[in-house]
Amino acid sequence: MRVGFVINELLNEQLPSSTIQLALTATEMGHEVWLMGVGDFVYNCDELVHAHARSVAAGNYADQKAYYDAIRSDVARKERITVDDLDILMLRNDPAQDIHLSWAQHAAIVFGRTAMRHGVIVLNDPDGLSRAINKMYFQHFPKEVRVEKVITRTFAEIERFYEKHDRRIILKPLMGSAGRGVFFVQPHDAANLHQMAEAVFRDGYAIAEAFIPEAVHGDVRLFLMNAEPLRSNGKYCAFRRIPAKGDIRSNIHAGGRAEAVEVTDEMLRIAEIVRPKLVQDGMFLVGLDIVGDKLLEINVFSPGGLHHSHIFTDVDFSKTVVEAMEKKVLYMRYYQRNFDNVEMNTL
Repeated sequence: MRVGFVINELLNEQLPSSTIQLALTATEMGHEVWLMGVGDFVYNCDELVHAHARSVAAGNYADQKAYYDAIRSDVARKERITVDDLDILMLRNDPAQDIHLSWAQHAAIVFGRTAMRHGVIVLNDPDGLSRAINKMYFQHFPKEVRVEKVITRTFAEIERFYEKHDRRIILKPLMGSAGRGVFFVQPHDAANLHQMAEAVFRDGYAIAEAFIPEAVHGDVRLFLMNAEPLRSNGKYCAFRRIPAKGDIRSNIHAGGRAEAVEVTDEMLRIAEIVRPKLVQDGMFLVGLDIVGDKLLEINVFSPGGLHHSHIFTDVDFSKTVVEAMEKKVLYMRYYQRNFDNVEMNTL
């Protein structure tokens, strides 16, 4: 199959990266793989979507770093490809990283939606992603799995919420990822609450969220594929994220570390509760962040950590994901492209 992966910047992806791992795996499995950034698309008078992209041949790459180094080197093929000729376009850019580049936040969604008109399978579905562009998307899931919160740009609302929850809350931007701009506000921080809120307000709306005591021990990242828990060889694709000492954030890129985890019935129950909405929105690959019986985040743009699950389970889940993509391409060929993109995302 011919598959394209969209990242924020073609030559500036932070490693380790689940996207680069997926691209490497697909390449090693014999597929034609192209990488492109959100600023690399072209739409012209032929009414087709093109992109300036890079690709490398299958080879003996020691790891994803070696593969990505090859992509960025002179040995890579650099071409203006026709995106509409791809079998699959996987949107793996994180709009929150481009919060100060308004044009970039929706670019992959817009061009992906256009390519979709000509039969390209776009994962995750562009219309679903457009609804999930910020954390307000989380509020469309059942209240049973959500932590109590308020979303506002008014300091008085945050202060009221802070007092209601015994002066222990999490403060973070509505548009954010990777643990950036997240504060754990405690009783001794009362004098600095206004300053913290102003720091978050600089990027737009703020979320004040009730603090879950179990969060000090980290959270669990559970992957869903086709809106079901990702499982291979009897093992689930999941791991526990442990915060660095003195930090509440468990994000790996914010200094957290990963540990093996046993997936519990409670985690599977949460996955089942959110499944219908993910099917409705065409979400192929998703990461759930779970603490206790609550869901902290639903990561639909570029959930990371596939390599951690591989390490702890000795199962190559990136291969499982690519195999699922292969099946979707076959389905489209069998049925003459008579399935819409939302349906195809979770078949």
